[in-house]
Amino acid sequence: MHLVRTALNATEKPPILDFSAFRESDSRARTELIEAINRACRDKGFFQLKNTNVSIELQSKILQASRDFFNLPLEEKMKCDLNSNNYHRGYERLQAQRLEPGAESDTKEAIYIGEDLPLNHPRVLAGEYNCGPNLYPQALGKAFQDVCIEYYYAVRSLAVEVMKVLALGLGLEEDYFDDFSNDRPSSTLRLIHYPPTPKTSPLVRGVSAHRDFGCVTILLQDEVGGLQVQDERTGEWIDIEPTSGAFVINIGNTMMRWTNHHFTSGIHRVMNFTSKDRYSVPFFFNGNAEKVISVISGCEERRDTSDRPFGPPIKESKYKPIKLRDYLKEQFEASYIPASIEANSAYHGDSMETLLAMPSSPGINDAEAVESNEGEAMNDIEMDDP
Repeated sequence: MHLVRTALNATEKPPILDFSAFRESDSRARTELIEAINRACRDKGFFQLKNTNVSIELQSKILQASRDFFNLPLEEKMKCDLNSNNYHRGYERLQAQRLEPGAESDTKEAIYIGEDLPLNHPRVLAGEYNCGPNLYPQALGKAFQDVCIEYYYAVRSLAVEVMKVLALGLGLEEDYFDDFSNDRPSSTLRLIHYPPTPKTSPLVRGVSAHRDFGCVTILLQDEVGGLQVQDERTGEWIDIEPTSGAFVINIGNTMMRWTNHHFTSGIHRVMNFTSKDRYSVPFFFNGNAEKVISVISGCEERRDTSDRPFGPPIKESKYKPIKLRDYLKEQFEASYIPASIEANSAYHGDSMETLLAMPSSPGINDAEAVESNEGEAMNDIEMDDP
């Protein structure tokens, strides 16, 4: 296997790349794009793509759909309660999730959307992971549903193309991941709203520091900003500034595990300390959840190099095979906290401002928690076990 290695500047920002080169006949431009994406995946695991197959018009529509949903009264959003089903669909209340040990609960709310399969669909009846019907807000009608589903399939198509680029970067055939990508793929679209985060505690996050669970994440963000990725060699947080028309792409734990850390699942967070509401639309591409993930042939050995902060040589595969559905389920469930009294007050009509002002994690040692956010301790956030 041929592995491209390039010296990296530890503080450089994730690159913004033109994806049109992948579809053009210019072989040199295509090769340069593949190498640039490969390099980014081995560094912080983040890059941005512009000129994709997803139109600016559709991007605008999904962001507006997100605003429309989160502007609904709480009682309307709760009709789509995520906790009302076991197939990961519906509304996630404010402060329901905490991804970073020692931090406050995340000051965000979201709605989960996936491939819309009826309860009598064979995949649902078989109990496949993340399969079931979507829960849509009745107040927004069919127009909301149509935009979400159109966007879902457009971005899923982009994810399949990205997987081809990743395969080529690893020295594999372009179609190496095709069966995984196209055979019963399990993916989740989330619309997320981050209200302005109160500066009442150093432990407050829009979304706390974490690594994504799945294979690849494709994120559309509005103009507000707040997304940061950590350089794990220095502990520095690097802003990923919004780029009009571009998607932020990042590697998740599944791909990091699959490649035995040749690709990086980067630690990232959202800190919305502006006066504006932030809206983002991540698409978590997981592929076929029934697949058993084993380290890719050729990635068994990891070497100590200047371009990856992975420490001393490891002479054999770190990870045992695991079924993807079990791996994702374990990580997903571990990220959700028991509903506190304060968060439960959302069910009783408290305002967003009231909820954000409430402490969601009483008893946390602030000094210890702040320390956990700096430098080496952030490595504990990785949730995948050998």
